[in-house]
Amino acid sequence: MSQDNANTPDDAALAALHEAADAMSATFSYAKPQAFDAARASVKLAETDMMRARVVVLKPGQGENNLHYHTRSDSFWMVIKGKAAFYGPGDEPIGEFGPMEGTTTPRYFRYWFENAGDGDLEMLHVFAHAEPGKAQKTGRTDAAPRKAYVPQSADSFDATKA
Repeated sequence: MSQDNANTPDDAALAALHEAADAMSATFSYAKPQAFDAARASVKLAETDMMRARVVVLKPGQGENNLHYHTRSDSFWMVIKGKAAFYGPGDEPIGEFGPMEGTTTPRYFRYWFENAGDGDLEMLHVFAHAEPGKAQKTGRTDAAPRKAYVPQSADSFDATKA
């Protein structure tokens, strides 16, 4: 076995790292929630100390519709079903994306998005966090006031399997 890093842990430390990683691994099976009360739903697919993956489901006209950025995470967005429109400062279009299309939003990238279609929007959202163990803290910072129709809550679902 080759070692590319001079800081490779000793055998005991490596065994502990393997054991911790084995405990974090999980499988999932995604299905769109058939009914939810909020304007959006969030379906957890996976989570570790460095990454979080979920599917965000937005009803028509909904989104994260105020300019904001994250100081502690990069994100990957891919439309599964529907149409999403992403915007930058000054409401300048970044792009409109349909199924199997999307964008990345690196740390400090200012953006907002909305469901630009007539039906529900389903998007895969993967966060990569800047610091281990800080998976729940993305550093979201509003760069403009929230618009009136921003959903204040989301219904949460978990697609992970025990």
